[in-house]
Amino acid sequence: MGDNKENSSTNKGLVTIIIGLILIIAALVLFILFGKEKKSGDKKVEEEMSTPYQVVEAESTKTDAEEKEKTDEEVKDDIYAEFTFEGDSWGDEPTNNINIAITNKSDKDLSDWEIRIPGFKGAEIQGHWNGTFTLEENSDVLIITSTGEDWNKTVKAGTELQNIGGTIKFRSKEQYEALKNVKPVLYSAGKEIKAEEKAENPKTKETDSVKENEKEKKEVSKKIAPADVSGTPVSNHGALRVDGCDLVDKNGDAYQLKGISTHGIAWFPDFVNKDAFKTLRDEWGANVIRLAMYTAESGGYCTDGDKDKLKGLVDNGVDYATELGMYVIIDWHILSDNDPNQNKDEAIAFFDEMSKKYADYPNVLFEICNEPNGGTQWPQIKKYAEEVIPVIKANKEDAVIIVGTPTWSQDVDIAAEDPIEGYSNIMYTLHFYAATHKDNIRSKLETARSKGLAIFITEFSICDASGNGGVDYDSAKDWFKLIDKYNISYAAWNLANKNETSSLIRSDCSKTSGWNDEELSDTGLWLKKQMNY
Repeated sequence: MGDNKENSSTNKGLVTIIIGLILIIAALVLFILFGKEKKSGDKKVEEEMSTPYQVVEAESTKTDAEEKEKTDEEVKDDIYAEFTFEGDSWGDEPTNNINIAITNKSDKDLSDWEIRIPGFKGAEIQGHWNGTFTLEENSDVLIITSTGEDWNKTVKAGTELQNIGGTIKFRSKEQYEALKNVKPVLYSAGKEIKAEEKAENPKTKETDSVKENEKEKKEVSKKIAPADVSGTPVSNHGALRVDGCDLVDKNGDAYQLKGISTHGIAWFPDFVNKDAFKTLRDEWGANVIRLAMYTAESGGYCTDGDKDKLKGLVDNGVDYATELGMYVIIDWHILSDNDPNQNKDEAIAFFDEMSKKYADYPNVLFEICNEPNGGTQWPQIKKYAEEVIPVIKANKEDAVIIVGTPTWSQDVDIAAEDPIEGYSNIMYTLHFYAATHKDNIRSKLETARSKGLAIFITEFSICDASGNGGVDYDSAKDWFKLIDKYNISYAAWNLANKNETSSLIRSDCSKTSGWNDEELSDTGLWLKKQMNY
């Protein structure tokens, strides 16, 4: 009986061990199965979270403690936008794709975002995806926003929004190349990201924040000068300056600007075109264009004119001249407003904007008051100039600035008695119409030169002072003897087909460029020969 009990106990022990092993094996199998299913599920969730525009986790190597100790410089770099172009290949037209990415390394979601990129003046948007691209007429800034859908309206904290893109037809290859150096500016709910982050950070002093904000605004508004066009006047002579009575080039050699003034750009806008300027450069020998923007007449900047449209025409004119390697004068064309102080505040705002925009352009000159008249005296003009000049110089220290003189810019001898002091590169305007202004005005030029005044003839014609009447070839010849004697720069009035003697194009010619000699007025034909002499 005892042997049977012992065998029974042994058998029960073996059974227990076997059951235990079975349970262990079963547990391992279940663990492996559930573990694989979980990993597979995680992958499925990741795939379901992916979107057409790719949201990816932004890289960060900082610990939580380090994030709390970020400096102001690090904070402003937490959220930023970047853009790249897709290759450098060109077909028949300068068209390329632009790709946008927004990085948000901060701990806050970025909502209602907007990207602004300056430098797209004259470009065309041909398509866009995962974002909305807009470029208003005559605007310099490309604006990119979300489509308004939830999937790309917000950039989550710690993520990156990619693959926002568009197809752009650029105005020129030079514009495309210049844009490679432009940084996009990111906004949220209408506020610039960098300015907002710095203002909210208690470590940043208020004065430093204001300075930084002003710097950013200046950088956004500034235009990028296209690369020099080889063999053109600007590439050969560079930024100009005043040395004594003379205008000199980058090498310090006396240099004469000779060219054409537009008529009022509000009235003859079609003549502000690249082909017209190219015709004047290549066939007439012109190296400068003067953009005459009237201030007080009908359609004038300070009366009932469309300010944005007028500034757009000025911008176009500067761009065309720059692309052709020509110099260009931005002219504040006072006339019926007599005294430049009448619209001084408008002038200051205008030249502040223009000098910021073209601060890096070596070819842009500024004429701050065309023809003071109606009894306006030199002390009034000088006072005005001494308020406008420092505004321009604050943005473009080496700017060449041309100041009008009394009596429709004829009394340069009076200005020579009390010239503007404390600024470099200041010139003074003398205007003449050969059939009216003869030895008496020529003697004023001689007197002013003898007293060291730098003179620029920014407007003239060979008819009478009305811009009409007969041509006086003999007086015109005498004027050019004096101009050649002193190597004085000049711009002839005017590039238009208005039915008057001073217009260079015949009134029955509708062409706005590429004119042959038969399509020129008597004044235009004479001037073309004179400039090529």
